[in-house]
Amino acid sequence: MSNRFTNHPAAVNETYFEHMGVAFSFGSRMLLGSLGCFVHGLFPWMCLTKGSDTVRSLHHRMVTHRVTKPAPSPEIIAAE
Repeated sequence: MSNRFTNHPAAVNETYFEHMGVAFSFGSRMLLGSLGCFVHGLFPWMCLTKGSDTVRSLHHRMVTHRVTKPAPSPEIIAAE
């Protein structure tokens, strides 16, 4: 059961609590970006780029600067 809490964070070189902090950081940024989109929907002259800026920033943090552990190489099974 503990593997469920540690496998994914370990795959991205983080501890459980580091991963929790990063996830909370992303979630709060997404929440603010979504609120900006709602404000923009009601008042089109406000928050003109908040949603797209948030998406771009989070993509940069998550994908462009992602550090993952290399996948383990598959075992070679010798043919008999």
